[in-house]
Amino acid sequence: MYAMEFSQNTDQLADLVRQEMTVEDITLGGEQQGYVMRCRGRLLDKDTPAVYDRLAEKVNPFGLTPLFRWDEGRHAVLLVTGMPKPKPSNSWINLGLFIVTFLSIVFSGGLYGMEEMPTGSGLQIVWAFIRSGLPFALSLIAILAAHEFGHYFAGRYHGVHVTLPYFIPFPFSQFGTMGAFINMKELPKNRRVLLDIGVAGPLSGLVVAVPLLLFGLMLSSTQPIPAAAAGRTMLEGNSILYLLLKFVVFGKFLPEPASFNGVPQALYWLRYFFTGRPFPLGATDVFLHPVAWAGWAGLLVTSLNLIPAGQLDGGHVIYVLLGREKAQRLFPFILVGLGLLGFVWGGWWLWALLIFMLGRRFAEPLDQITELDQPRRTIALIGFVLFFLTFIPVPLILF
Repeated sequence: MYAMEFSQNTDQLADLVRQEMTVEDITLGGEQQGYVMRCRGRLLDKDTPAVYDRLAEKVNPFGLTPLFRWDEGRHAVLLVTGMPKPKPSNSWINLGLFIVTFLSIVFSGGLYGMEEMPTGSGLQIVWAFIRSGLPFALSLIAILAAHEFGHYFAGRYHGVHVTLPYFIPFPFSQFGTMGAFINMKELPKNRRVLLDIGVAGPLSGLVVAVPLLLFGLMLSSTQPIPAAAAGRTMLEGNSILYLLLKFVVFGKFLPEPASFNGVPQALYWLRYFFTGRPFPLGATDVFLHPVAWAGWAGLLVTSLNLIPAGQLDGGHVIYVLLGREKAQRLFPFILVGLGLLGFVWGGWWLWALLIFMLGRRFAEPLDQITELDQPRRTIALIGFVLFFLTFIPVPLILF
């Protein structure tokens, strides 16, 4: 039935493809092949995005969608049954999750920012939590919203159906949330579009996170970590960017140990950066204002999203830059790297498991022939640089 439905239009479809392509061979398909017709040869116009748009418009009246692929070194055009139009999302779900997540973040921020538990009536205690938690909550929600709406507006700009952000509450945790995500409800047209959507989130989030972090650091103070803190202290880990921002504000790399004990400084920092050891008791460190704590969380969110695997933002970047085969060959090394880091921070084992289960598939565009242009290659490389600058080998140091 699948083949018979289009058999009477075979010659007409082939003629439409020949208007855009030097056709060397044509193969008729069916349900098993997953396409109605496959034409192989060479596209006539080097402006392959424009070719795709023209051909998509020509075959749309037949209920078909073109896929551009490479096949044994040749261009291949596959005509497949048209992609169904995405159904509209229920925006009330997005709003409800946002409200619950915001309240959860306010509560976590209240616990972080409150120096002592409040007393008084129930309303007074609630107001104390809200007042203490708002600086953190407003800062963090601004960073998460900037990140997700970066994806959203990039998708809308390119005509890709994307949902509004889904915020994920995580009550009684350090941050009160597990972040947010949007859902691409249809495949992007080509690698350029996929890169634009994928990298817009981290870039937008950083544009908000870095100024907030700098502002929060200016509101923070530095003092020695008392020896009495052993056994009940949690320190935030360091990324290269975070270390540099602290240096900009305070003029020193923090936490600054009281003594290096004869260890060369470069070796000391390399060891501490990747292991969180030795515990910096007695070292001078920054005690983060809630706004700075939110800014640091923004850097962590950025680095996690830029891990180059699967459906993560970094997975989109690695796919468009290297292609599927090379990206898949890199995948085991990412898992091994996260597994090794798990010995210094156990949370990486959970991330390795999640990426193993969910990160092996990439968002493959309709048009896989169109390459990145030079400006986007540069942006993709910037994405990799940002990953290394924001990556925190030991996000939380407990001692």
